[in-house]
Amino acid sequence: MGILKILLIFILCSFLKPSIQSDLETYIVHVESPENQISSQSLLMDLESYYLSFLPKSTSAISSSGDEEAASMIYSYHNVMKGFAARLTAAQVKEMEKKHGFVSAQKQRILSLHTTHTPRFLGLQQNMGLWKDSNFGKGVIIGVLDTGILPDHPSFSDVGMPPPPAKWKGVCESNFTTKCNKKLIGARSYQLGSGSPIDDNGHGTHTAGTAAGAFVKGANVFGNANGTAVGVAPLAHIAVYKVCSSDGGCSESDILAAMDAAIDDGVDILSISLGGSTKPFHDDGIALGTYSAAERGIFVSAAAGNSGPSLGTVANEAPWILTVGASTHDRKLKAAVKLGNSEEFEGESAYHPKTSNSTFFALYDAGKNESDQFGAPFCSPGSLSDPAIKGKIVLCLRSRSLLKVDQGQSVKDAGGVGMILINEQEEGVTKSAEAHVLPALDVSNADGEKILAYMNSSSNPVASITFHGTVIGDKNAPIVASFSSRGPSVASPGILKPDIIGPGVNVLAAWPTSVDDNKNTKSTFNIISGTSMSCPHLSGVAALLKSAHPDWSAAAIKSAIMTTADTLNLANSPILDERLISADLFAIGAGHVNPSRASDPGLIYDTPFEDYVPYLCGLNYTNREVGKVLQRKVNCSEVKSIPEEQLNYPSFSIRLGSTPQTYTRTVTNVGDAKSSYMVEIVSPKGVVVKVEPSALNFSTLNQKLTYQATFSKTTNVSTTIDVEGFLKWNSNRHSVRSPIAVRVSAE
Repeated sequence: MGILKILLIFILCSFLKPSIQSDLETYIVHVESPENQISSQSLLMDLESYYLSFLPKSTSAISSSGDEEAASMIYSYHNVMKGFAARLTAAQVKEMEKKHGFVSAQKQRILSLHTTHTPRFLGLQQNMGLWKDSNFGKGVIIGVLDTGILPDHPSFSDVGMPPPPAKWKGVCESNFTTKCNKKLIGARSYQLGSGSPIDDNGHGTHTAGTAAGAFVKGANVFGNANGTAVGVAPLAHIAVYKVCSSDGGCSESDILAAMDAAIDDGVDILSISLGGSTKPFHDDGIALGTYSAAERGIFVSAAAGNSGPSLGTVANEAPWILTVGASTHDRKLKAAVKLGNSEEFEGESAYHPKTSNSTFFALYDAGKNESDQFGAPFCSPGSLSDPAIKGKIVLCLRSRSLLKVDQGQSVKDAGGVGMILINEQEEGVTKSAEAHVLPALDVSNADGEKILAYMNSSSNPVASITFHGTVIGDKNAPIVASFSSRGPSVASPGILKPDIIGPGVNVLAAWPTSVDDNKNTKSTFNIISGTSMSCPHLSGVAALLKSAHPDWSAAAIKSAIMTTADTLNLANSPILDERLISADLFAIGAGHVNPSRASDPGLIYDTPFEDYVPYLCGLNYTNREVGKVLQRKVNCSEVKSIPEEQLNYPSFSIRLGSTPQTYTRTVTNVGDAKSSYMVEIVSPKGVVVKVEPSALNFSTLNQKLTYQATFSKTTNVSTTIDVEGFLKWNSNRHSVRSPIAVRVSAE
């Protein structure tokens, strides 16, 4: 999440009277559709009145002060779900449960944020290719759910922008009525947004700029990464929905209200760089809200989460969402530390001194010398008190719970002249280039151990830190970021997640304030990391594809992105993970986005929206649980349910025992009208994959053909293992690739 402070808040949103302990908490309440519950005469009753009928008219709930507390509605939802958000006591919820038509009430969750050069790394260039074919995303509206926006930033200038499409119904609230323009066409704020869409965090400005920022020359941080900053879809419009507070907490009720409004406003893309831990889709606010958005043709791009590299951590994994993991790009902000024994180690940093300085300073190990052994090894604020720090370079361990800049400030406050941040072991080679307040760099855990070993072996350990600025051309790029959440999906193991990876490490984009200590600069850009950063890259790519192919469905756009993804890095070797070994499918999904190829995929897997009903029934949800997602009554016993793996998805995620399994897929021809495709199969180890037919012959555009893939185990295994392969449909001009992940069960 870069330099953003993310608080994992597990308490519920609550507005307290002064000196009174309130029992009210925010609940998301699901009810049955009114036409199922009330008479034809009462159908004239509007939804809000119907929802209000569920709130207790009087209550015996008494606060600790002796005052009666009244239930109150916060939001009335009409698109994302049948239900509302309300401030209720536990006793009031119990009373509500007795009412006819009540489905469920859950305390809302507080979710967290998943937090220039990248368009060129993605192959986007002016006046050619996809940027030219899509006219830079012209006419597409991207809705960004985040911490707000700084409207006066040059990234949101509307020079050269067309007016918004006639379908646009959104508004600019509050003090934004004069701030909006043809680029920033909508701005709304919700409860945690404190009444104004202004971004007092930075995250929302950064994600909006990444997705659709205008061309801005001279963008840099401390002179690093200097160049023209631009979003992926620079002529797309932006609508901002502020659902997160300055500390990074995002309430579920606000998120649902924002999606509700975005659907009515007319957005084409929803970009969601936030989320929580995995939950069943019927209990997941983001899954529920985005289902309704997708049903109306809105493309949804969401961050996979920053809980990697542990398996089974991926979030936002519903199949109607493009789930985006994070990877590096080929630009490094290189720094180096040289030890007194002449050993030198490479790191990264956005700090850049005004003058070069290779002076050696004594080293200080905060974890060894300080009395506070809880906070000191991490150089947490207030933990460093040893006077011996003055004039030394301090070694600090990285911590996911601390801002790296705050660690540097702690060292600076204690009199240190520099800082070496040592990665956690699981972070591998994923390094963070921060805009530090003193000379500092981030090094790998392996290199950090060598530096510590030198310190322990020397009576006078010294080091110098030098800064080499921007270096382009890392042939190992893209590398999967250590923090990028991994599959398999817990909510739906039969759908491979994440779907795709994109640039999410050390991304430069718009920022509300200057982070540069040079008072003569006007730089208002920052470099941060997270799947929050990769998500808007894919939102921008989707906008380009939507503009180039206005007749494509959201599922078609997703398929095009996935089946054309790169699986090799710039060195033409398999994409690596943070350990510098081949990344598995639970890390990269279909691979790294290739926007230009995605615009001409040849074939697409267009998932019919009605297929989600048998899919949801196949997840063994109850009728009521499926009904919560669909917003209508359903009887799964009357629905021909399908296994998850049968959904017409561009990838395969199979759980295989002794019985062979067969699944069908239907592809639509969007390439050459008359074309023939032959199948190419690389079977996972110990598995045979057979595809019938082995050739697909198309005679017209938009023609659909179906094939069957049968998976059989060839060898017995003593323990459950994960293996992978792929199948690919090749014509003389196109290659349409579907990854195959197989979890082979022991006998």
